[in-house]
Amino acid sequence: MRSFIPLFAGLVIAAAPAFAEDGFADLFNGKDLTGWETRGGKASYTMEDGVIVGTSVLNTPNSFLCTKQTYGNFILELDFNVDPALNSGVQFRSECFDHVTAPTGKDGQPLRDAKGKAITVAAGRVHGYQYEIDLDPVKKRWWAGGIYDESRRLWLFPGSLGGDAKAFTEQGVKLATPADGWNHLRIEAIGASLKTFLNGELRAAITDDLTPRGFIGLQVHNVGKNEKMAGLKARFRNVRIKVLADTVPAETPAATVGAFNTLTDQEKAEGWRLLWDGHSSEGWRSSRSEKFPEGGWVMQDGVLTVTGSDGKESARGGDIITREKFSNFELKADFKINPGTNTGIKIFVQPELSAITPSGKKTTVGSAIGLEYQILDDLRHPDAKLGHNGDRTLGSLYDLIPASSAKKSNPVGEWNHVRIISRGRHVEFWLNGDKVTEFERGSPAFREAVAASKYRNIPGFGEWPDGHVLLQDHGNVAAFRDLKIRPLAGE
Repeated sequence: MRSFIPLFAGLVIAAAPAFAEDGFADLFNGKDLTGWETRGGKASYTMEDGVIVGTSVLNTPNSFLCTKQTYGNFILELDFNVDPALNSGVQFRSECFDHVTAPTGKDGQPLRDAKGKAITVAAGRVHGYQYEIDLDPVKKRWWAGGIYDESRRLWLFPGSLGGDAKAFTEQGVKLATPADGWNHLRIEAIGASLKTFLNGELRAAITDDLTPRGFIGLQVHNVGKNEKMAGLKARFRNVRIKVLADTVPAETPAATVGAFNTLTDQEKAEGWRLLWDGHSSEGWRSSRSEKFPEGGWVMQDGVLTVTGSDGKESARGGDIITREKFSNFELKADFKINPGTNTGIKIFVQPELSAITPSGKKTTVGSAIGLEYQILDDLRHPDAKLGHNGDRTLGSLYDLIPASSAKKSNPVGEWNHVRIISRGRHVEFWLNGDKVTEFERGSPAFREAVAASKYRNIPGFGEWPDGHVLLQDHGNVAAFRDLKIRPLAGE
């Protein structure tokens, strides 16, 4: 996909497909291209020893070998071997019409590009989700496994729906192209949940339901008039699919909304209350104004999600904080992050103080000041290697005190549980049932850590008597649910 993008579909073959014991069915009969059709450009597609081979040709648009059958919920797996100089991709939930179309969102309003112009798709143009195949060692982007919205919104991940571009590239370099040149692809499309994997590791995870169903397509990207690019190969093998029910499975937020953002009788008796009601902005505002941000935050199916802005801190909606201040309390919440996400939950937040840069200088754009429970993809985000002794990793008091190395986090794309206890000067951070960090605000050890951090120029940092609770907009997609709080007696 170079500056374009992707899709997905199924197959109709002469005989019924053979299903393996694991529920997967082959999408090719291994002999010919029955059940598939070419759309878009004129690149050639052939079968060679059970391998689908796409070959680039000059002066033709992007070409796609597409299933005639469409798919909604499924898991797709295949192996690919693409010439490094040739961009490619796998379309899923994609469409193609013989007339000009103007895509609309779920609200019925026209989709618009980054400049606000309504998007139109030309007749005969394949459009929809694409698993990007980008292994070019010259360009050194290595975005294989990214999700691109072909001919519509363009990059979703890394892009408008999350992901840090630098971290995504670093992961791609480590994962792509084993010695034999073959890579393994996996796509999971289940309801609004879209996940991509490269060689067994999660690459992208987004929530998007613009197109619930469509075909699958194998792309040969256009090469323009560059004669050196003619005849490049994109090879695909072991293409198989596991079709899932079109109903949303129980583990998705839409089906579990009733189980979250509610209080049990025991919780009520123990003094708990909802910090977020699960559907509105009541009790919350921007850290920069008295109003809730107009964009950058989405409330859907009982989940509060901060949308991505390519890792640019507070560049879209900005941080949100509780209208109420807290001092002695216990807080609990669930969070889920995408690959490469950096975000956090802050306590004792002081929105009247100026944000600061990584070097400690005041700035007009940045996150509000407070004590941060760091939420990070430790494996992929570069911040995990910065700071002091791991004090910027998941569960740490950001830039001050590192979390226990014995912490147990659930994989990226799954929910984790946070618990924060603040009583007097004593604070504890918990992750999935285990205490991972504790400290005494104002103690000699605490003040020593502050003096060595980017907060060193803020008088009395972290020793305020009370403050707001904050959910951070760090430019990466992160989801929150089941936020609850209860007051505690002071020391």
